[in-house]
Amino acid sequence: MAIILFDDNSRHTLLPLTFTRPVADLRIGILTIAEKWSKHLNSGFSFFTESYLQAKFPMLINDENLFINGSYCPDEALLEAIDKLPAGTPLKYRGQLVAVKLSAADAKEFNTQTDYGAGVNHERIPVSIRYPEDIFKKNDIELRKDFTLLTKGRTSAAISNTNSIIGADFFAEEGAQAECCTFSSVNGPVYLSADTEIWEGAHIRGAFAILPHSQLKMGTKVYGATTVGPYCRIGGEVNNAVIWGYSNKGHEGYLGNAVIGEWCNLGADTNNSNLKNNYTEVKLWDYASQSMRKTGLQFCGLIMADHAKSGINTMFNTGTVVGVSANVFGSGYPPNFIPDFSWGGADGFEEYAFNKMMETTARVFSRRAHREFNDAEKQILEYTFEQTKELRKLNGC
Repeated sequence: MAIILFDDNSRHTLLPLTFTRPVADLRIGILTIAEKWSKHLNSGFSFFTESYLQAKFPMLINDENLFINGSYCPDEALLEAIDKLPAGTPLKYRGQLVAVKLSAADAKEFNTQTDYGAGVNHERIPVSIRYPEDIFKKNDIELRKDFTLLTKGRTSAAISNTNSIIGADFFAEEGAQAECCTFSSVNGPVYLSADTEIWEGAHIRGAFAILPHSQLKMGTKVYGATTVGPYCRIGGEVNNAVIWGYSNKGHEGYLGNAVIGEWCNLGADTNNSNLKNNYTEVKLWDYASQSMRKTGLQFCGLIMADHAKSGINTMFNTGTVVGVSANVFGSGYPPNFIPDFSWGGADGFEEYAFNKMMETTARVFSRRAHREFNDAEKQILEYTFEQTKELRKLNGC
């Protein structure tokens, strides 16, 4: 049976993170949401998403197809409910479509607005991702679930005895390297993927995961729940952050209660605030309503979409949203919302010239031989650039 992860209205409330990917391609815990379903159901996956994303994220239909809402993370109760689901009968949670099994003919006509009937109501509260802050807010839950999923029946590889390991929930894959570091799993598991390097003097407190080909530099301090995706280099102090992959925070500076997309770079001594001086609730810019939205959180830092960058000594205020391919630099605090393809800082912004941005992106991709800056990638950025023109006028571009 083919697994197809579909986008619903959460795609709009998760912007700008979902300008460049389907909802189920979001990483939370150790795995992306799509990878979680794939491992649990022992099957490949594809996506039902926006047309401009389909060249990179195509939908693959089989004779039998299981459509799953990409904003939901699997758990035992959901897996059991889906397993028992008759073909053509929808599984719903509080009126929202969670899953439905369809034939090839019906799959070709799938639409989230189709009325599949009352169906089966799911009673247990699942983990779902509706807003960007949900990713760091619920990362601890998903890190623990993924750790259990990935380590079941396996034995950790040995690492150097120069390290101090506190607690029992520590797992290293073959090829993980660490020297003279401390790992504490007392407050959450610690997972080191293959071909990762934890440099001397790093201190890590779980829950924590680092994915292949990433590095923590000397003296890095990490507090849970934090995920470092593949091909990243991280330094300084990190607390409850999810960094998806191919991104760098290679120097000193604080990153906390944050989500950082792919291909981002935080310049030396970039810092974000995650707590207001008056201790009041943090608001975030909401693309769906084009206004500031209450988060219900006292601690909320930085949301940064793919390809965004900051210069040295950049200061992000509490609850800042940075759009796709924004380039932020200069002294002072920039606004709490920096639209996609903006260039500047506290002294003002201009539109980041599209051809210049594309040249930079091509150079960034060229550093990773296994990733190609192809037409599908270019189409996604071109579409996003056009869709966000009006937003750039908000900061004077």
